Amino acid sequence: MSTIELTEATFEETVKGDGLVLVDLWAEWCGPCKAFAPVFEKVSEAHPDATFAKIDTEAEQGLASALGIMSIPTLMVFRDGVLLFNQPGALPEQALEDLVSQAEGLDMDEVRKEMAAAES
Repeated sequence: MSTIELTEATFEETVKGDGLVLVDLWAEWCGPCKAFAPVFEKVSEAHPDATFAKIDTEAEQGLASALGIMSIPTLMVFRDGVLLFNQPGALPEQALEDLVSQAEGLDMDEVRKEMAAAES
């Protein structure tokens, strides 16, 4: 599956759904963003069951601000509506593949239990 574009209107619905969602926050003027784009696209092709989405921080400044984005590219990973990863910086292909594999391998019931315990 190739990447999709997210907007403020589609963000919440996309990341709160079931399954794995990777979000790349980028801008046209950002060199590291341009370098990361083909890596993100290539890994998306290898994982058709996951959603790979991009947010143009210039076009979606309100959303980027609401998400607390201070540096781009920033990669966010959600699974079943839970934010698992949120980090600025471009990843090499193997590191992105590893991240996807780790997210796919998580026991989400256990993750939710750990989150509830941390909140109480």
